Amino acid sequence: MGCVSNQESSPTSQPWTRGHRLMVSLPIFVILFGILVTISNLTTVPWNIEPTGQTMATLTDDTAVTFANSSGEVLPTKGTYEVTERYVTLNIARDGSLSNETGVRNTAGENGVQAVKVLIREPRTESGNTTGTLPAVVFMHGAGYGTCDNSFGDVATDLASAGFVTAVLDKPVWNTTDITRDYPASAKAYDQVIKYLRGLDSVDDSKVGIYATSESTWISSYLLADDPKIAFQILLSPMVFSPRQSLGFFVTQDFTLAGAHDGYQSIVQRVFSADTGMLGLGNLDIHTLNPTAYAIPTYVAYGSKDVMTAQVDGVRAILHEAHQADNWDVTVRSYPVANHVLRLGDESESGTPFADAYVSDLIDWSVGTSRGLKQTSERVAGANLYQSIGLPGALQPRPVGTVYGLVIHVTMLLLLCASAVLALIALARVLRVRARWRRAARDARDGHGHGGAIAGKPSALGFAHGFGNALLTLTLTTMATLLVFFAGLGQVIMGVVHLAWGAAPSEEPGVMYWSWPVIQVVSIMVIWAWSRVFMRLIEVASMRGLIQWPPRKGAVRGIITGAEPVLASTRLGRVLFWLVTVTMLYVLLFFAFWGLFVY
Repeated sequence: MGCVSNQESSPTSQPWTRGHRLMVSLPIFVILFGILVTISNLTTVPWNIEPTGQTMATLTDDTAVTFANSSGEVLPTKGTYEVTERYVTLNIARDGSLSNETGVRNTAGENGVQAVKVLIREPRTESGNTTGTLPAVVFMHGAGYGTCDNSFGDVATDLASAGFVTAVLDKPVWNTTDITRDYPASAKAYDQVIKYLRGLDSVDDSKVGIYATSESTWISSYLLADDPKIAFQILLSPMVFSPRQSLGFFVTQDFTLAGAHDGYQSIVQRVFSADTGMLGLGNLDIHTLNPTAYAIPTYVAYGSKDVMTAQVDGVRAILHEAHQADNWDVTVRSYPVANHVLRLGDESESGTPFADAYVSDLIDWSVGTSRGLKQTSERVAGANLYQSIGLPGALQPRPVGTVYGLVIHVTMLLLLCASAVLALIALARVLRVRARWRRAARDARDGHGHGGAIAGKPSALGFAHGFGNALLTLTLTTMATLLVFFAGLGQVIMGVVHLAWGAAPSEEPGVMYWSWPVIQVVSIMVIWAWSRVFMRLIEVASMRGLIQWPPRKGAVRGIITGAEPVLASTRLGRVLFWLVTVTMLYVLLFFAFWGLFVY
């Protein structure tokens, strides 16, 4: 007893004063906050999106395409011919070769062969004599998984009614995904359809062109390198630049248009600085901007409401590459109100029409170009081109940041899973101990006529000094903050999707704006609370005689056995505390990686 009395009377065994606690808490807070701010600054990506508000004036607002027609021949237009439809199926291997294999489905197997169904639309002429005279167009899909039946139906039919044989095929994807798409193989698959059209008796094999939209304008670059005999190309909202630059531009611009907080916009910088090549995903940095891709007559169409393409930079790059290839036959049209796919409204809604003159203009251009006529209308016409921000041309992969980000995210997920499992085990133990206590209390009442024989409810995990309640409160607060973060990011992503479909941005951004500063404030409060928890740990350890040299005799043993706990009297309680604590600190590191402590 004397030993205990001496220890309790020593200065180190007494509770700290409020000032002492503040003096210990404050440095811990500064260190934790400094680490997180440093990480946020180190993961910041240099980001130059100047100049902003670029414009390119068109030569006229009249988008009509006209040609000199000295022969006086009546040129076909939309609706000149009736249209017939038929299907063919080509079994195309991933290397571009045709396969004789039967029974192949649209989902590729290990053999890398996809049964590509092709919908052929042909004009029906009165004489029926079209031997070797008709031009043709092959349609190339944008993003997604379009089929021949749900893609390009209206414009392919309209072109066929103006005298073209058109081919729409199931998008060639084999066993790839959106992020592993094989663009060179896709180019070879489209070229097989082009060769099929060239082999038709009714088609002039020197007049087969392509209609490429959005993502497929990356594929068309490979296609023209493989097959320079393609006669002409229609490029609808071409992406032009590498996927890293094109997508970085599009997402940055759309995060702004959607009304997202600057903090969420900083996420774009980190995402598109990822070195995906080290993960075997090289598509972000494919180089498709070259003279070969624009060496043939080219029709470029943009919508003024397109929020996905860098139009001013894009047109400049196209003209530069075309002129490098000594091609001056480039026609650019910009249509007011039209979106990324030249529709007047939300693409997700069925029946959304094209911009008023778009189909007529491209048909006129295709007819005149396929006949070798000289264009008399202005080359650049329609609405003035506008680009809100500059292309992030300096955007490069950052290997060190990528590795660090992967470590943080993988470790956090593993810790969250481990913490969840251990928390369930702890919950089961708590329920089991309380159930035993209730049974004992009931037995005591039945045997003795009162409930005084049983003490208060036992602590199943043995947390001491309020650490259990502090851990629960901080964990719930941190996880709620994480959920708010994902809710805000999710709303931003949905806002971007709606913009891409042609919908107007929301007038009230909501959680995508206010959540970021709220998360910042809550995170700072959580850091302060954690500093108080660590301070309390140091205080209790000091009272137990651990923070001295040598430690008080029996102090270590008392902690291990649970007789004099600092955290908890049970091993499960101590393990749960430290595991959950490290997990919650990793969540803060996750926030720091995405720039929460900078913006």
